Amino acid sequence: MADFPLLFLYKTPLRGLLLAALLGLGLLSPRAGRAQILDDSTRNRYGAHTTFVLKERDLLRGDTVGRVVDSTLTRLPQNRYWTHDTTFQQTLGYFGAASRPLLWEANRQLGARLGRTVFDQYARGPEDVNYYDTRSPYTFFRFFQGNPYEQVFELGYARSLKKHFNVGFNYERFGANKAIAVNNTKTGQVEHNNFVFFARYESPNNRYRAMGHFATARHTVAEQGGIKPLATDTINDGQPGSKFDLSQLFDYQREEVNLTNAKNRDSRDRLRLLHSYQLLGRGLTAYHLIEWSRQLNKYVDEQPSPNGVRNPFYPINRLSTATTDDRAEFRQLENTVGVMGQSQRVSYRLYGRYRYYSLETRSAFGAPPVVKDTLGRQTGSQLFAGGTAAFQYRQFAIETAGEIKPDVKDPLKLEYWLSGLARLGPLSGELLLTSVAPTLTEQQFFGNHFEWKNDFKNVQVQQLRVRAAQQLGVHFVEVVGTGALLNNYIYYGTSADERHLRGPRQADDKYVIGSLMGHYRGSVGKVFFETQATYTAGANADNPALRIPAVVGEGRVYYQGYLFKKALFGQVGVQGYFQSRWQAYDYSPSTQQFFVQDHFTIRNVPVADVFVNADIKTVGVFLKMAYLNQFAPQNGYFTAPYYAALPRRLEFGLRWQFFN
Repeated sequence: MADFPLLFLYKTPLRGLLLAALLGLGLLSPRAGRAQILDDSTRNRYGAHTTFVLKERDLLRGDTVGRVVDSTLTRLPQNRYWTHDTTFQQTLGYFGAASRPLLWEANRQLGARLGRTVFDQYARGPEDVNYYDTRSPYTFFRFFQGNPYEQVFELGYARSLKKHFNVGFNYERFGANKAIAVNNTKTGQVEHNNFVFFARYESPNNRYRAMGHFATARHTVAEQGGIKPLATDTINDGQPGSKFDLSQLFDYQREEVNLTNAKNRDSRDRLRLLHSYQLLGRGLTAYHLIEWSRQLNKYVDEQPSPNGVRNPFYPINRLSTATTDDRAEFRQLENTVGVMGQSQRVSYRLYGRYRYYSLETRSAFGAPPVVKDTLGRQTGSQLFAGGTAAFQYRQFAIETAGEIKPDVKDPLKLEYWLSGLARLGPLSGELLLTSVAPTLTEQQFFGNHFEWKNDFKNVQVQQLRVRAAQQLGVHFVEVVGTGALLNNYIYYGTSADERHLRGPRQADDKYVIGSLMGHYRGSVGKVFFETQATYTAGANADNPALRIPAVVGEGRVYYQGYLFKKALFGQVGVQGYFQSRWQAYDYSPSTQQFFVQDHFTIRNVPVADVFVNADIKTVGVFLKMAYLNQFAPQNGYFTAPYYAALPRRLEFGLRWQFFN
């Protein structure tokens, strides 16, 4: 354990790989080898089949067993599974960057929300915290290195204290070096640290259950503001009327960027406890959930006007030309009390929730620093009521769920989400209705470069989703169709010159979007296939508020089998990602918001990787050449306006699980 902190230094990618190798050699020392060989019964008795993972949603539906730990290989080389949000995301091209969901999904979060979500996928949310039921101590370790730009380190440990009490911790570190405009003194771009301490208890008579955790996350990003094109990067060599030749903006380390002294910091803390008590067996259980959380977002630029000249990247310096120091701190305390019950055919849950929140927004400037806050400290309390009910008989099932937040002062600002789902065999259909208030950031913002105050209506969505899924032997086929009507949609738009964020807007028109997703998974002998693609209509360049690529898809094909008398299980294959031409969202680092723009179009993006995975008992490793097709057909691609994606690189990963 004393050697682990050496990995956190992350001076160079080569050093990280060397330290990982030394760690592996240490764990494979003769002493460690003898400890495993001496007791074959212990080695066979404990493993993935005796270690179970439980989450909060399991307790809320009466599941006390959970699921076995994931020891599969397929997701190891897939980058979108390296963090906690595995949906397709639009990023700024590098690991640890600000991101937003790429495909449409309706919002079901009611009440006061900060509205700074671009770093959500890196912080472990309450739904992502794992609790364990272990018969032996369980240790989880992973180390991923994308030379020289990406690094993931995670160490987790859980053990049972006596029979009914389990505790553990999890530590994560994400890091990234700059790939664009690199100099010798400031090469680090992303630093993320996330620590979770968790505990789970179950009474001897199984009537009382509790799970709780404390989590803290710190995410720091050196913002670059995208590539700054030069006069020589034009088609006609800088002549009047010439346009930028985007193919000349992939010199990576030799490019220039808009921001050189800007940083975003996202700090989060959370203390959460969920516990339940069976009053009348499984038919009536009372539960209580309490959570305190804090989120602090801080944006600092030490030179918003270098050499006294305003940086054209910013629309204006409102408070200071010497420095930008904007911060917003959101705190909330929630108490939820409810009852739930399950039987063979019926399940239900009813609850009420009380939320108290506060938001403090400040800007510091001048020497000595002067703190200014024109918004004042905003506080409030809110009440919510909600529940779920489900009935199932053989292949037929009905599920309903919803939540409501009343507004006594203005009934028109009533917030709610209501859903109903019916399922018959492989077919299902869901109707969703929502009316959600704008976020606190959409309502008000104060900083050195932007200020706004709005009185928006609730965003309303009516959505219908139909799904058909069928397992046919080794083949699985799934088709999902979605249609949504959006009213009062809120989005961030551009200013008159179409290059700067103007602020949030509320659309006057209603928008209709539709999507069709197809998913196939199967095999022929030892060759396995998996592909998924989503087509979206109604969110193209003609839509002034919502932009989604018409086609987003990925696929992989690989061969798997055993080697060396089944001592090693391996996979070798190729995987690809495709994203069609679209006008991607631009990004404003000082507000942490993506916004619609009309001046930059991203071409079709095909990306291909080749990988080799191997599993030796409890050890999983992979080796991948990412973006193999660079220079074919183009020497790079953009993920956002003037934000280039990482070039071709070699990625290596190690996952090690110990069960005793």
